[in-house]
Amino acid sequence: MTGIDALLANPPAWKSRRIGLVTNHAACTADFRPARQALLAEGFHITRLFSPEQGLETTGEDGKEMPDGTDRLTGLPVTSLYGGKLAPDPHDLADIDIVLFDIPDIGCRFYTYLWTMTHVMEACAAQGKHLVIADRPNPLSGIMALAEGPELNERHCSSFIGRWNIPIRHSCTSGELAGYFQAAYIRNNTLLLDVIPCKSWRRTMFHPDWSQSFVPTSPAIPCFASALLYPGLGLLEATNISEGRGTATPFRVAGAPWMDGPRIAGMVNDVRPDGVYARPVHFVPAEGKYQGQKCSGVMLHVSDRAVFRPVRLGWLLIRLIHQIHPGHFAWAPYPTFVNPGGARHLDLLTGLKNAEPLVADAGIGDIAKYTDAGDWQAKIAPYLLY
Repeated sequence: MTGIDALLANPPAWKSRRIGLVTNHAACTADFRPARQALLAEGFHITRLFSPEQGLETTGEDGKEMPDGTDRLTGLPVTSLYGGKLAPDPHDLADIDIVLFDIPDIGCRFYTYLWTMTHVMEACAAQGKHLVIADRPNPLSGIMALAEGPELNERHCSSFIGRWNIPIRHSCTSGELAGYFQAAYIRNNTLLLDVIPCKSWRRTMFHPDWSQSFVPTSPAIPCFASALLYPGLGLLEATNISEGRGTATPFRVAGAPWMDGPRIAGMVNDVRPDGVYARPVHFVPAEGKYQGQKCSGVMLHVSDRAVFRPVRLGWLLIRLIHQIHPGHFAWAPYPTFVNPGGARHLDLLTGLKNAEPLVADAGIGDIAKYTDAGDWQAKIAPYLLY
């Protein structure tokens, strides 16, 4: 039972107060009703919606500025938190008593919904508003031994795809991270925060262990397999290798017109990374890199999610492709609304200053060292809820 289902089953005393709901269309109840619609049906007095990157309907292009609007499902006004501002301003919160946050995350530091939550936390602290987070399970499990770094260098690499120092794969829920952020980053700890926990979720559970149907969280994360591979194949955004955007299998394939897919697949499998197999494929992206061009590449099949480490796989792929195709491989900018020039994208993804030579030239034995999560397990332990 997710936090939103627990909230609906046991309505709080504040449900009749003026509520601002931070949400998107991926936030559903257990029976797949949009959370905002279910809350209204149960008498929650929602007066305004706030939406993150990709907009309320989760259909916006990656990194594209989203406008304010009106929700076609409920008729409520929608304030974008990926447009003219990243946080609610005092005017937005003036006629709101409670801010309720309910957005599914996928357990990866550079997935931006998490950082929208931090901006909302700061705004609520500054404006003296009560923030309630309806928690949701981490689809990649809460197994702390599977957390993967690098940790983030805040001095040189803080951005909207990683504001604060946590590993790339953090193995936490949003509610757990909120508790940690409140203690570590909210000035004077002035935030009134409550977390509605999930019920019956165990840290060893992955998304297929509690639901057979994955609700797409954004256009490029249409299924659980994409979410599981994203912390590693997301690193390809900083290269001229297609990460599968514009195909039916985003973040499950990697390739380019010049790439020797069969050779790369064989080299990946020779290394025998835990829990994954590479298969040579061809694909033609309908958008993004190499739009309309036939790409040779690999498709990754996770055979054992309990041992699979996606960040290590991403580093390995880049290293091998760089090694085999030095004349074709290149680093590339990744322009977004919050980083218009797209500069230093690999630094911002990895959290490492001057990351390009580290990733491209890392020896096979070095990859585990570079992707270590450091002392994360000890730091987050006091804030774990499950």
